[in-house]
Amino acid sequence: MSAMIDTSFTLIDGKKISTDIKAEISLKVVERKNQGKKIPHLAIILVGDDGASQTYVDHKVKACKEVGFHYTMMRFADTIAEDKLMKHIDQVNKDQDVDGFIVQLPLPAHITVERITEKIRSDKDVDGFTNHNFGSIISKNPLLMPATPFGVMELLRRYNIETEGKNCVIVGASRLVGAPLSMMLVEQGRATVTICHKYTEDLAAWTRQADILVVAVGKPGLIKGDMVKEGAVVIDVGTTRVEGPQYKNGYSLKGDVEFKEVAPKTSFITPVPGGVGPMTIASLLMNTLKACENLNP
Repeated sequence: MSAMIDTSFTLIDGKKISTDIKAEISLKVVERKNQGKKIPHLAIILVGDDGASQTYVDHKVKACKEVGFHYTMMRFADTIAEDKLMKHIDQVNKDQDVDGFIVQLPLPAHITVERITEKIRSDKDVDGFTNHNFGSIISKNPLLMPATPFGVMELLRRYNIETEGKNCVIVGASRLVGAPLSMMLVEQGRATVTICHKYTEDLAAWTRQADILVVAVGKPGLIKGDMVKEGAVVIDVGTTRVEGPQYKNGYSLKGDVEFKEVAPKTSFITPVPGGVGPMTIASLLMNTLKACENLNP
């Protein structure tokens, strides 16, 4: 008889929460429409034909349709010159009908990502990537927050997971997730936060101290069962496509956490897929609605 997995933990269902958020946004869009107010409008720039980027963009377009947003898709060949792309960004910045604006990453090697993201108007930057929005996290009035960390914070809030005074350990120091999330957990969550990264010695010694462990490095199965303390909350942000003949579709999406080993020790844990992933798009929608409300009260 195969061993049963302990199911005393609570599975954090990002798919359900994102569906709830989309329903809430849909109602607000209907309210705005009934009051004769502007409908939120998201513009998306996609450069090249990267398969994963195309899939992400398709999900964002679908989400816009679901909540009743207007959207504009702008596609360019991966040979587009950086200066020409900047001119297109300028046009969208000036377009008063566009409230939210994203440039899908990654970009071709000849284009400077920082130059492009900083060109986006911060009040339309619904990915929350600009320095202005990033820096606002530590203010009392944060602006448009980085989408994935915003999604993590929303999961913690909606599952009533206490962060105040808790020891939070984040594995991964990226500008996209680890760094902004650490600031959010300190400023909004009032937690004590440690950031670990590839130069951290004896990673397990740090992760075992975590009341809340967030992992965002893109290394499948990095966190094993003996690296997590009993009753911890585990948030797995990593999503890596692992290919192999043993998988039904030829590949499987794997998180940074070895789920079967870790889950029985936790109080709450996110699955991969279906955990943090859907929340990134939900956060993008929340930011777009907020940008629209700010620009068109």
